[in-house]
Amino acid sequence: MLILSRRAGESLHIGDNIKITVFSIHGKQVRLGIAVPDDTLVYREEIYLRIRDENAQAILADNNDLMAAASIWRKK
Repeated sequence: MLILSRRAGESLHIGDNIKITVFSIHGKQVRLGIAVPDDTLVYREEIYLRIRDENAQAILADNNDLMAAASIWRKK
């Protein structure tokens, strides 16, 4: 993991298309501005983890449904 120090008003770039700017720092809270291409998704970590977990559950449910359907079809 790369750790950088930035002050309010300073930025960093990731590749050619992503720019992160520190807008303000108040105690333990940092306000960031993130400029990314329109086709790039940006999520807070807790939202990203929830989406990832729900997608994994959906895949399992789909597999269970498929297996149940297959067993019904085999009985015919």
